[in-house]
Amino acid sequence: MEPPGNLDPDKDDLPLRANTNHILVKHYVLDLMVHLHSRLISSSIVLFLEPQPEADEAERCQDGATFQEADTLAFGAKAEEKEKTWDSVDVQTSHLWHTTSNSDFTLVLDCCDLDVSKVEEVDITSSPDIMGLLPQSASKILSENPQSAFMENLFSMPSSQWQMKHQIFSLCSHAPCAEDGSSLPFRRDLWSLQVRKRRVESSHQFPRIIRIHYQTKPSASSLRWTKDQDDRLCVYTAGSPINNRALFPCQEPPVAMSTWQATVRAPSECVVLMSGEEQAVPTKDGNTHFLVWNYYVTMPMPASTFTLAVGHWHQVATETFSALETEVGEKPDCGNMTKPRPERGASTESRLVSRPGKSSRKTVKDSPLQTGSGEDNTSSSSADYLAGLLSCLLVQRVIPHRVFSPVCLLQKAQMSILKLLPPCLAAAHAVLGVHPFPRLDVLIVPSGFSSLGMASPHIVFLSQSVLDAGTPASAENSLSLCGSRICHEIAHSWFGLVIGARDWTEEWISEGFATCLEDTIWAQAQKFSSRERSEQFDLKALLRWRRLSDEMQNSKEELQILRPNMEKTGQVSKSGSSTVKHALNPEKTFMQVHYLKGYFLLRFLASEVGEQEFIDFLRMFVRKYHGHLILSQDFLQMFLTTFSHMNRKSLTLADIYTDWLDRPGIPEWLHERSAVWSQTRLVEEVREEVIKWILFSRTHQGKGRKRKRLKPKTNFKELTADQLVLLLELLLEEPELSAASMHALYKIYNLHRQDAEVRHRWCELVVKHAFTQGYADVEHFLLYDQAMGVYLSCRGNGPVSAQSGGGDDPVTLEVAETLSGSRTHLFFWDTGHQPSKLFTQDYYIFTL
Repeated sequence: MEPPGNLDPDKDDLPLRANTNHILVKHYVLDLMVHLHSRLISSSIVLFLEPQPEADEAERCQDGATFQEADTLAFGAKAEEKEKTWDSVDVQTSHLWHTTSNSDFTLVLDCCDLDVSKVEEVDITSSPDIMGLLPQSASKILSENPQSAFMENLFSMPSSQWQMKHQIFSLCSHAPCAEDGSSLPFRRDLWSLQVRKRRVESSHQFPRIIRIHYQTKPSASSLRWTKDQDDRLCVYTAGSPINNRALFPCQEPPVAMSTWQATVRAPSECVVLMSGEEQAVPTKDGNTHFLVWNYYVTMPMPASTFTLAVGHWHQVATETFSALETEVGEKPDCGNMTKPRPERGASTESRLVSRPGKSSRKTVKDSPLQTGSGEDNTSSSSADYLAGLLSCLLVQRVIPHRVFSPVCLLQKAQMSILKLLPPCLAAAHAVLGVHPFPRLDVLIVPSGFSSLGMASPHIVFLSQSVLDAGTPASAENSLSLCGSRICHEIAHSWFGLVIGARDWTEEWISEGFATCLEDTIWAQAQKFSSRERSEQFDLKALLRWRRLSDEMQNSKEELQILRPNMEKTGQVSKSGSSTVKHALNPEKTFMQVHYLKGYFLLRFLASEVGEQEFIDFLRMFVRKYHGHLILSQDFLQMFLTTFSHMNRKSLTLADIYTDWLDRPGIPEWLHERSAVWSQTRLVEEVREEVIKWILFSRTHQGKGRKRKRLKPKTNFKELTADQLVLLLELLLEEPELSAASMHALYKIYNLHRQDAEVRHRWCELVVKHAFTQGYADVEHFLLYDQAMGVYLSCRGNGPVSAQSGGGDDPVTLEVAETLSGSRTHLFFWDTGHQPSKLFTQDYYIFTL
């Protein structure tokens, strides 16, 4: 996604300010009201807090230092100077803040772009009905503080009692504020919300329940307010780099694992999708025009995994017809070259779409989570969750799933995503075992979504770029990108969600594993033979090698390192605060090093022990670390212990750190292996076709503009989508291609009907060779395939200067962008640098 507009351009690191070593949020209760036309969410959030055992020692180490002084001790004087600059930009302070002192304990939450109106202490002791729900604590210390005792009992309830537990959380969240009715003093700066209570000097004395009233801002970077492909308002959580701190005050560090429940009020015509263990069934909100949706999670997760989408989505039914599409009228065509006509006897909306909450809720409701005990090294809460999950999902190879999209994409979503989900889910189960989550929603997000997909608990966002670009009849031949991307996001359920990186700089733990496993799961879903599997893996590896090689040559070395903190990885300050190195660097947004270099590290390890043995090891690793946060060393140490013969091959942890994780560039093994991948059968087939096209171009130089089009007499071979990508990449290396050959390429391979990866390379060829007949494809790509970058990398430095296909004057094609306005134009510049609009439409675009 695009970097937030108010970030300091000189500061690459993302601050994680929450003092998690002092106090942890164990549970959130959110009450969100979505105002689509105003582009804001009015909200209250109740935080249930638990002081940490080591808090007293950490607080003594700071010895009365202010929050800013403590941070300076941790991160140095330069951080303090930056803080002063940021604070002068965006600071909000309650009128009571000046009544507190530096000796008062400060609860620090990660927060950004929120208007906080009030913070108050919640007092449940004034509600006998609540206090009587749980037995009194036998501890003398806790019995002297009934509210603390009550919270300890509540936190310790097993997950088998999740219904009662959530009911109690809900009752507590509505309890009145403390007797005096006064607000808690607070201060909000650019990156944090700080809360104090006068004369409370330790986390153990701090209130156990607080309520925060606030409102988001239209510019909040955690949310994307936009219109969907039917031109209707919607909003969804944007994900990294700043995650959810501009949606609600929270503890962002991944160690702050919590559960949550949320009530979302949205316009009655909207559908609310969210990370939650059951499908929500909306209810009316009194006499208002809003519906109320309720979601919850019982497995402790980082706050960054909280996901929300509100819009006029429709559920894709098992049989989709185009009747409802005609009701969209003159709305945007979502990238369709032509809009399908309604079939005779086409069904009504009730048959075309399935409204949420009516299809498979019973499946989930009839399988409540059961209590159980996990392995010794698994935390009690995640062990309870895992045991319950095993009991209800052990036989479910395909978990309940739904697909949502705008109306104009229903047919494409049905023909691709809904069709592919069952085999992909079953394949993932075969490869990795029990699904970590009991259900899955998939949403086709608006065209401005800046990646192909994003996985969260129980929900996946997919770009429209993964949909089949052709007609329903041709869908069978162009599902590779869609299938592999679905497998990638499903793999994140294991690597990235239930097993996460303890230090966010180690992104490869999430993305490298998902990239590696997408190939394995997709091959399983397609039931490839051993030979087909091996050939496809090698072709994919070569394509990724070429991409990584290009990236290494055109990026800063500091951004090429998978473990940038090296031996300090995972370390935090005494309070628990830290920074994520390079997280706000705009160049990092476009890099894939964590995907690709991480993928190749896993390929290297698999090559040392055997592919099937490596997959068996991953299954064992998943069972051991379910619900855990890990560092690279946890995975690598277990690998080297499991395969002890690696010592005889002189493969050590230090070697892997040196070659793969702690320095830039490409390891020697990868250079050697790429030569092998370049000589495989599928690659040789492509090289033979490249030679044919070069010869065709030379024999048809200058032909095909004013004369009758010549049909190629050469017999060109049919290629798979991945082979087409390689073909076009190799042709991009040619200095010249004739207009006739460009036209022939387009017609023979039906390039406008291919997947987005192929069309991306085609657009690069169009721009490089100024093939004017292809400019409509470039415009279409920029409008509808923003998830692919979106920028045209034309294998050169700076603007592209090229001769047009018809021999016109030299032109330079550039992209002009205004981040603050978000609307941009594609321009031609002639030799006099006079801009003239090439296309009539405006569009969003991201560029380097």
